[in-house]
Amino acid sequence: MKLLQDVALSMLDLVAVREGASVSDALAVALRTARHVEGLGFTRYWLAEHHNMPGIASSATAVLVGHIAGGTQRIRVGSGGIMLPNHAPLVVAEAFGTLAALYPGRIDLGLGRAPGTDPATMRALRRDRVETEEDFPRDVAELQRLLGPVQPGQRLIAMPGADSQVPIWLLGSSLFSAQLAAERGLPYAFASHFAPRMLMPALDLYRSQFRPSAQWRQPHAVVGVPLVAAPTDAEAEYLASSNYQRVLGIVRGERSRLPPPVDGFMASLGPAEQAAIRNFLAMAVIGGPDTVRRGLSDIVQATGADELMLVCDTFDPDMRLRALSIAAEQWRLGAEASA
Repeated sequence: MKLLQDVALSMLDLVAVREGASVSDALAVALRTARHVEGLGFTRYWLAEHHNMPGIASSATAVLVGHIAGGTQRIRVGSGGIMLPNHAPLVVAEAFGTLAALYPGRIDLGLGRAPGTDPATMRALRRDRVETEEDFPRDVAELQRLLGPVQPGQRLIAMPGADSQVPIWLLGSSLFSAQLAAERGLPYAFASHFAPRMLMPALDLYRSQFRPSAQWRQPHAVVGVPLVAAPTDAEAEYLASSNYQRVLGIVRGERSRLPPPVDGFMASLGPAEQAAIRNFLAMAVIGGPDTVRRGLSDIVQATGADELMLVCDTFDPDMRLRALSIAAEQWRLGAEASA
């Protein structure tokens, strides 16, 4: 049985833009949240790259990583992730090499294989570049070279970036990145906060094929967990209706800002829409303190996760901070009970 005290708690922020609020408000909430979870003892705070989405303000991910790192003291800050098809590896290496020079020992570089947007926006980001299945492994290898020690005769040097040893993580929601992370001896984060279906096969593949590297002697698996915590199950379910509305919009192809909660929202939907939301949020932990403690513990025992990456959005930012405090306290109590 995995002991909770051996498992880290971290956070992934989509930097949601709320209805009636501005992008500036969303960025302020992100910094406030990062400072809050740093005080709670979280290990890392990651930011996700998305484009052409009116409800998400983290498109310039490297810029935002610097902003959050500059406003905190100890917590690791990074990308969850940089969508590598959108960027030249040299540009990524220089950006994160600069961040590592500004905030030594605190920067993570999580890499994703998807574009994080629609096809039209992808074309706008990389113009006429045509992706192939071989591109992502090749680009990851190039980033490893650019962020590693300069080799004799090396002509292309990232400055800053060379010899910065910024930790590279691979992210994914399928078996592809799990296998690549295993082959390269890299840590792996599964996007179960929105695509939980292949979680267990991906973790099994990653662990069974992991090859130790100079940076990681053992596999390190991170599991994404949507979280809404409140003093009671009923209030948590009410607050979670903001997320239910957002997920329903994604299912329908309608992107919008994070809406306020609606009482009885799920009950107002048909069975097919309810099922779509439940499947999307199959790894979610939503409830009062006891429910949260059991839910987080059950996920660790089921997955053997080395780290949980919480994704917590509520319409009221104060309720978000409260939810994260509840989760941290219940995590502490669960760890003490399992010791």
